[in-house]
Amino acid sequence: MMTNNFLYLFYFQMTGNSKYSSGMVYVTLLILIILIQGKPLYGSEHKPLGEISKEISHYADIALKIIDLAVFGKAQNRSYERLATFTDTIGNRVSGSKDLDLAIKYMYNALKQDGLENVHLEPVKIPHWVRGEESAVMLLPRNHTMSILGLGSSVGTPKGGIEAEVLVVESFEELKRRATEAKGKIVVYNQPFVSYGETVAYRASGASEAARAGAVASLIRSVTPFSINSPHTGWQWYDPGVPQIPTACITVEDAEMMARMASRGTRIVLRLTMGAQTLPDADSFNTVAEITGSEHPEQQTTVRPIISKRSQLGTAK
Repeated sequence: MMTNNFLYLFYFQMTGNSKYSSGMVYVTLLILIILIQGKPLYGSEHKPLGEISKEISHYADIALKIIDLAVFGKAQNRSYERLATFTDTIGNRVSGSKDLDLAIKYMYNALKQDGLENVHLEPVKIPHWVRGEESAVMLLPRNHTMSILGLGSSVGTPKGGIEAEVLVVESFEELKRRATEAKGKIVVYNQPFVSYGETVAYRASGASEAARAGAVASLIRSVTPFSINSPHTGWQWYDPGVPQIPTACITVEDAEMMARMASRGTRIVLRLTMGAQTLPDADSFNTVAEITGSEHPEQQTTVRPIISKRSQLGTAK
């Protein structure tokens, strides 16, 4: 039996894998080193490397059993199947929405069925943001209706929308260099995808950076390396003291198309309409469960399903 409570959590994350490789074994063992050592999690000193290696070697068979269960056993593809069921059944889980309530209930029941201990709900207040009706239509140089999704916490446009010329930039640095051109325009970020951690800054701060330059709205290229003309949204933040302007994501294809047009000197005009609004905070819950260790039950690990936490931050569509 495992001596550390964190191993079950690692096992839970492994259950959706469908390809076996020696690399998985090494990753498993590496994580076990961290988990079994345990001391940094409780503020103690690290064990000597030799002692860790000796200790972890005793868990090689258990690690392989976990991998075999996930890859070849009863847990094969289980994470994928659960995710498919969840998304098919619940759908988008915007902060404060009824779908979020359904998601919380779903995860609460799933944790109970999986046999975790002390599964319960903690009442919390969360932002209540409503996307509303929205559209983006290119008027010049040709008529073209774009696929968009408002970014979480965005304000809406005035009634009738915003009609303005577009300024396409690839980075915050380019926006600063061309700040005098941004006044009264819709800034379109065609930022290249580097990594999610780095590129997501344009989603988080793009609106405020555009507003500082005098823009009336901003659109970001979806933060993803792949696209099938599909916008990918998420939460964004307004900087204090900076005007709040409407902001949404557009597809990679439309962002690149406008970048090509702009590089030729073509004038681009859009009409952006967004009915987004923020309502008073809504009642919701944190979904909490505990994992009791087999040999050290006093060292309990609290688990908050990411589906609930992310939704309350508004990151889910």
